[in-house]
Amino acid sequence: MSEWLVLTIAMASACAVVLTIAVLNNRRIGEDDDPSETPDVIEYMTMMIGVVYAIVLGLAIAGVWEGRSAAQESVRLEAQALHEVSARSSVYPVEIRDRIRADVDAYVSYVINEEWEAMTETGSITERGTQLLDRVRADVTDYQPKTDHEGQSYQPLVDQVAAADDARGSRGQSAGATMPGVVWFGLITGAMVTVGLIFTLQIRRTFRELLLAGLFSVLIAFLLFLIWDFDSPFGRGISATTAPFVDLFPHAVGG
Repeated sequence: MSEWLVLTIAMASACAVVLTIAVLNNRRIGEDDDPSETPDVIEYMTMMIGVVYAIVLGLAIAGVWEGRSAAQESVRLEAQALHEVSARSSVYPVEIRDRIRADVDAYVSYVINEEWEAMTETGSITERGTQLLDRVRADVTDYQPKTDHEGQSYQPLVDQVAAADDARGSRGQSAGATMPGVVWFGLITGAMVTVGLIFTLQIRRTFRELLLAGLFSVLIAFLLFLIWDFDSPFGRGISATTAPFVDLFPHAVGG
């Protein structure tokens, strides 16, 4: 199902539920009811709960956005490290250099064309990708430098492979959902309480009041959707991309 369709359904459903309850609740109110009689303490508590929930929503959005940014940064670091391995291997003999670059390209191609889709479906990296990166590591570490120039390049190449492996590990840790279930329980419960409290203010069936109630519920639904969409950095609409790999290894896109 499209992300935009999910958002539309969620916002429309929230608005419909709130307006329906408001209209049905209004029918139970007698003609002699005075909405100005709402106790000041109720208005104060409604305002305070709304403020507290707004702070919680802001923190949740900031947290999932930071997680998405960290996931994208791990992809960039991994791609850059592999690019350095491919570029710095030029000091090695042709046979060794070509083998290193071929294995790097094979790994990148696999990540772009197969592992990325697997991450979105399973929330984890694959064993095959680990094996391909281990092959690159073996290409670099198994070679014994024969000249001073090769010896000077050996350790930086090993370090770049280690950096790629570390970035891959970070990518794997960010592949699944990052928001704990208890936090989702609090966010959804808080949304129900916050929206429900607006009925304590005796909403009438005027266009202005119903419009504001509907817009408020739509806003809450949109913010919850935003958190849900950011919560899986590699699995949903606004997600981390393979752009760093594509930019540095354009020949690997086709598989």
